[in-house]
Amino acid sequence: MARSRATSVMAIMRRGPAGPGYGRRMRIAIIGATGRIGKLAMAAVTRDGHEAVGVSRSLGVDLSTGDGLDAALDGVDAVVDAVNAGAAEPVAYFTRTTENLLAAEQRAGVRHHVLLSIVNVDRIAGNPHYDGKVAQENLVAAGPVPWSIVRATQFHDFPEMIAERARTGDTVALAPLLLQPVAPEDVADTLVFVAGGAPRGRLDLAGPRTEDMVDMLRRAYAHRGETIDIVPTWRAGFGLSMSGEALIPDEGALLAATTFEDWLRRPRG
Repeated sequence: MARSRATSVMAIMRRGPAGPGYGRRMRIAIIGATGRIGKLAMAAVTRDGHEAVGVSRSLGVDLSTGDGLDAALDGVDAVVDAVNAGAAEPVAYFTRTTENLLAAEQRAGVRHHVLLSIVNVDRIAGNPHYDGKVAQENLVAAGPVPWSIVRATQFHDFPEMIAERARTGDTVALAPLLLQPVAPEDVADTLVFVAGGAPRGRLDLAGPRTEDMVDMLRRAYAHRGETIDIVPTWRAGFGLSMSGEALIPDEGALLAATTFEDWLRRPRG
């Protein structure tokens, strides 16, 4: 059940703090524009009447070296960083790219840096990707550009993504994680909305309901008419630091509207 004191995303859209972007067309850069959240954020920027600037390696910008950043951020009001590192050393990657990005933003006069991160990322031990996101958050919070950090929970398709890596034939071993999953579209919409306002510091964003990951996977496969044997086990690649409510946001999280069942019923592709 969703936490009763949590604030809905729609509620934050109706009340402050409003920033310099409200009421005028903004130029918003999406870092990682060709990635999953990046593509959705690009569409949300355009839909909301702003100018979207796509930033990614395939678009001629190398975050690791900073090449192309100054030109890409020329005239940009706000930046949304939705890069997802597939690097072998996440801490080094996130540190290097974030330092380059913040320095370029300062030179360009960017007024708001919005980072996509993960709920409770600083409470999980032994996860290199989480360690990289913590390093990234710390750089943003101590950096020269006013900032917001949107910490989102796992996406609705997280169980299927994990199962694809762990599946052997018709069997998959899966940790019984407790999640409060959120739709990727709701994450992108929230990032773009936050970018249009004044910096807010850290925010948690979650879906409306708490779910069990094993049950989510069963329902996802059943929805597709596929049968699979799911073996719940904590030996399936997740440490006990993720057990219990470790991945559930605290009171006061923003709640997106899309439930897991709503998301399952949506057309794919």
